[in-house]
Amino acid sequence: MKPLVLASTSRFRRALLDRLGLPYEAKRPDFEEIAPEGMAPADVARAFAEGKARSVEALPGQWVIGADQVPEIEGRALRKAESLDDCRAQLAQLAGCTHALHTAVVLWSPATGVMLGEMVTVELTMRALDAAAIARYVELDRPVGSAGGYFFEGRGICLFDDVRGGDESAIVGLPLVALCRLLRKAGLEPLGLME
Repeated sequence: MKPLVLASTSRFRRALLDRLGLPYEAKRPDFEEIAPEGMAPADVARAFAEGKARSVEALPGQWVIGADQVPEIEGRALRKAESLDDCRAQLAQLAGCTHALHTAVVLWSPATGVMLGEMVTVELTMRALDAAAIARYVELDRPVGSAGGYFFEGRGICLFDDVRGGDESAIVGLPLVALCRLLRKAGLEPLGLME
């Protein structure tokens, strides 16, 4: 039995977790991402990470990893871009501004009910972009489904002038440094789990 279950089938989250060499299985979460009215963006990220973790089946002794991220600009949360038009609109809002990207990661034991979690907030300053640059980027990366309308792990890194706080894995969607801390808190030494 693999000791970890990733509550995600995102290719980006799987690629990040693969970097650690930990044995895991990935399962699609059965969770609808509907944020309660008025909830702070960071709290939405944490609630969604927990909801995803709780929504997948796990065997006794397994720990479930859940993660979610929510971009915030001027106190408002941005939802995941659902179309290329959404991507262009979100990038137009973010261009020339600094926004926060809240990424929550949780480790949940269905057998014991223990939920451990951390929040990593990264501040990203996007350079000024005109409509043509935005259209060109969206055409190249087609970042539908992304938080903020960009794939930082792709060509989207070229959109930024500055990044502060956290490690790059938090921007991509699964903060590995924080996850390793959570695994150790759960009594699972990552180096001991590595294949």
